[in-house]
Amino acid sequence: MKRLATSLCALLVLATTALTAQSSSSSLALVDSSMSDGNGGVHSMKTMPTASRASKPFSQFGFGGGVSPLGIGMSAATNLNKYMNLRGTGNLFNYTVSNFTTNGFSVGAKLNLASAGTSVDFYPFPNHGFRLSPGVLFYNANAASASFNVASGQSFKLNGVDYYSSAASPVTGVGNLGLHTQKTSFTATTGWGNMIPRRGGHLSFPVEIGAAFTGSPSLNMTLTGVACDQTMVYCMNVGTDPTIQSNLQAQIAKYQKDLDILKVYPIASFGVAYSFGSHTR
Repeated sequence: MKRLATSLCALLVLATTALTAQSSSSSLALVDSSMSDGNGGVHSMKTMPTASRASKPFSQFGFGGGVSPLGIGMSAATNLNKYMNLRGTGNLFNYTVSNFTTNGFSVGAKLNLASAGTSVDFYPFPNHGFRLSPGVLFYNANAASASFNVASGQSFKLNGVDYYSSAASPVTGVGNLGLHTQKTSFTATTGWGNMIPRRGGHLSFPVEIGAAFTGSPSLNMTLTGVACDQTMVYCMNVGTDPTIQSNLQAQIAKYQKDLDILKVYPIASFGVAYSFGSHTR
């Protein structure tokens, strides 16, 4: 039945997010100043640089979309200064797995992803796409659920102990996996591509890798029905029998240990984005 946890975990890796583009430039001005001594022409010429062209904060915007392990995502960004953008993201994805059998259990599972976050994209070299992006996942409803049953007379295993589902009341159960122990979680990513390019243009194809520190997953499972020993003579209510419940909790603890890797949730995304806005001196 360890495959049940592995299957829930495998559902979590499906997708990649993101992104957009635009620019700013610089110029020089030549200023002539001429002075006369009254008898002829004495001329002097002075060249002075003017302020480089730059965009005011919040004067440019970018919108994009992409996919990541958080789901199908949409992003919006605006410029803060030459080196930084403020970016917001939202992700959504649902996926259902039809019944499959593992260790005597017939399992049906569903993955539900929904999250939203914000980050500051810092570009140490503004004319290039490399960035560092600390942020926060302020909404996280990522979870998976499963229902399972054991056919009459079929065996199943809990904590290494074999049981058999009775004919009169076959064993059924439900399980829920939460990926949001920390409802508000810190994110840290890096990547390439600027949703608001500093070198001009409108279209960009940002990529991003990193992680969301969502905390250890929560997992619970409940069973109902009647289970018997191998002789099918001695039978117990799986929902109330202390020995079965003890084995169930031990099995859940093993599953949680297997799933603990997801306390650092991976982010690996790619997408496309488009930017627009105004430039001012």
